Amino acid sequence: FSSGDKLSDLTCNSTTQIDRKKEKKTKQKKKMSLVWLEAALPLGIIGGMLCIMGNSQYYIHKAYHGRPKHIGHDEWDVAMERRDKKVVEKATAPSS
Repeated sequence: FSSGDKLSDLTCNSTTQIDRKKEKKTKQKKKMSLVWLEAALPLGIIGGMLCIMGNSQYYIHKAYHGRPKHIGHDEWDVAMERRDKKVVEKATAPSS
């Protein structure tokens, strides 16, 4: 064997090693490109459940009370509704 054969074997081995490393990196990149799907699935499930819970509260309240819930409706607003209802009832009641 001459030193030229050994040198060509070394360069051939080094190029195949480089090719193998490149192939390994491309495979890793392909695997990593779909990693976001692993996070998207649970987030989609959680988001869907939150939407279902919110909509079920809306429709249950609407079915029970006959109208949608008012946003920011506190005790003062409830008291004013009761007062207004009494005033309207007194105004529409027949006078004797």
